[in-house]
Amino acid sequence: MAKASVSPSAEERLILTKKNRRWDEVRGRSLVTICAVIMIAATIAVTVFLAQKGLQSFTVNNINPIAYLTSTNWNPTGGENASFGIFPFIFGSLAVTFLSALIAAPLGIGAAIFMSEIAPKFGKKVLQPVIELLVGIPSVVYGFIGLVVLVPLLRDHFPGIGFSLFAGVIVLTVMILPTVTTIATDAMRSLPNSLRQGSLALGATRWQTIRKVLIPAALPSLLTAIVLGMARAFGEALAVQMVIGNTRDIPGSIFDTAGTLTTIVTLNIGHTTYGSIENNTLWSMGLILLIISFVFIFIVRYLSGRRKI
Repeated sequence: MAKASVSPSAEERLILTKKNRRWDEVRGRSLVTICAVIMIAATIAVTVFLAQKGLQSFTVNNINPIAYLTSTNWNPTGGENASFGIFPFIFGSLAVTFLSALIAAPLGIGAAIFMSEIAPKFGKKVLQPVIELLVGIPSVVYGFIGLVVLVPLLRDHFPGIGFSLFAGVIVLTVMILPTVTTIATDAMRSLPNSLRQGSLALGATRWQTIRKVLIPAALPSLLTAIVLGMARAFGEALAVQMVIGNTRDIPGSIFDTAGTLTTIVTLNIGHTTYGSIENNTLWSMGLILLIISFVFIFIVRYLSGRRKI
């Protein structure tokens, strides 16, 4: 006769459950720790590698760092008369970033207010999916549209040849607008309803509530949205490269051609010899881009620390 199976007692099941939970907790903690270590190691490795390569211009090739940052003459192929001044590219990067943020900030925050306070149902069902769709469009598509549509339009109706700082600003504005709008919308929707109800109960209109209560309460998050949009604009290369003109001079007006750090690096890095002085100066541009990106991150962290709600 077959022996009847004996089921474990309640105490044994409880011990087994505790062991399984403990093992699951150990595995989960180990997995999360490994992922965190990999991310930290990758960040440190990239920073160290870029710092090592970027500093070779000053330690190996003996380029004056002050002249490198402040000179306006960029001629790396001049032989004995070669010069390495990247100030026009720093100026172009900062100009296109701040100007695009100056346009995208009011548009994005206004759209966020409309979607969260004026027409929340319409915004959530229609506008938000459209904005999220814009986020997924590749940079090359924005650049190509700017090249075939925006540049001829500017050439026909404005001074200059069409390729200009203004073209880069318009393209970047469209690119960072979804980022600013999405983060600003989340910030407005995260505000407690007690702020709205209290303001309305005191006799304020809806616009007064938005302007004097909700916007000041969400201001750190709104500023974070703008800074994140600026960070993306500063690091963009391909779309800007297709419309800005990529020249070595400081633009005299917004309709003149210009160049940025990212566009010059992407245009020239493939035509240089690894370890040459020109190659090292391009790596130094990458190091400057990394440093400014860290500055944006620190600003975001500072603004995040100021959130009170």
